[in-house]
Amino acid sequence: MAGRRLARTIRWVEWSGEGLQEVVLTPSGGGLAIEGRVLESSEGLAGVRFGLAVGSDGIVRSVEVERRGWQDAIRLAHDGRGTWTLDGRHAPELDGAMEPDISVTPLTNSFPVARLGLGEGQSCDIRTAYVDVGERRVFADPQRYTCLTASRVYRYESLDSDFAADIAFDDDGYVDVYPGLFRRVRHGSPTRETPFTSANGKSRKRPA
Repeated sequence: MAGRRLARTIRWVEWSGEGLQEVVLTPSGGGLAIEGRVLESSEGLAGVRFGLAVGSDGIVRSVEVERRGWQDAIRLAHDGRGTWTLDGRHAPELDGAMEPDISVTPLTNSFPVARLGLGEGQSCDIRTAYVDVGERRVFADPQRYTCLTASRVYRYESLDSDFAADIAFDDDGYVDVYPGLFRRVRHGSPTRETPFTSANGKSRKRPA
């Protein structure tokens, strides 16, 4: 992901066009402070807020997710080497995960793509610390990324389900089009023209 000195706002709508989320990325200490919120949702997730701290190496160091009606937020901390705490306690089930994956946003797809630096045709299997906002739980999630077009299109595959999608990214490494899930909003309108299709026609990554 390309660095910027000024804060940047990115907005996505749900694939149906009925939901909207906003993410603000602010440079902080050589890394990024990220704040996001789901403004509207066709799935009852409006009011979800999430915050991430990203180090100067591009690795996410902390995650906080809040939802209306929860008594407490979900809080994850990462040492940058694959060891996590969940709500202040070591979470060994997440060992080896280098990125979080928050179910309500395409933002977190950017982090593994940036870290892996795959060349066209290359693939890599990873595990993420998956935050299932709908179920309010966190677990390790095996995934595969394959570079289809250098720096532009990557196939995401869930290795514990049959979901796959070919995701398009912008010049800075943020999601433009996530078939079946999200479209980027530009100049007040979501991105409509897309040559990319879901790899297997599925429309959801995982129930949220």
